[in-house]
Amino acid sequence: MAAATAAALAAGMTGCTNDSGETPRSVASEAGDAVQSATAAAASELAKIKGGLDAKSDVKAGPTEAENNRLFNEITATNPTDQTVDYTVLVNWKDSSGNLLDATVVSIDAVPPGGTKSAKAQTHRDLSGTPPAEIVQATRH
Repeated sequence: MAAATAAALAAGMTGCTNDSGETPRSVASEAGDAVQSATAAAASELAKIKGGLDAKSDVKAGPTEAENNRLFNEITATNPTDQTVDYTVLVNWKDSSGNLLDATVVSIDAVPPGGTKSAKAQTHRDLSGTPPAEIVQATRH
C-alpha cells in the first residue's frame, strides 16, 4: 500500500521541484523504495528462524519517541517459560491512514525464565510525528 500511495503522490505532483531540485516524484519514489527495502530486510531476518513459536502475546511496545528525526520504541518481552529464550520481533510504524511508514526487526536475547528484557526498535529513516509501533510478529526461540 505504501508503494501505491507513493506512486499516486508522484503522479499528482509531476513537474514540481523543491529547493534542492528534487521532484516530489523522486522523493516519493525514494520513500516507497525505503519502505520496501525495510520490509524485505525484516522478512529475510524472520525467515532465518527455524523452530520458533508464535509469541506475539509475550511482547509489548512502549510509547513512540523521537530522537534525531528517527522514531524509536522500547520493545519488552516477558518470558512465561522455564527456560532462557530469545525473541525476534517484527515492528511496523504506520501513519493515521494505515500506510506503512517503516519496519524493523528487533532481537531480544537471553530473556530469563519468568523474566522480562527490553530492546530498542528504531526506524531506518527520518519520520515525523509519533505513530505507535505495531508488533506484527514475535517469535520465541
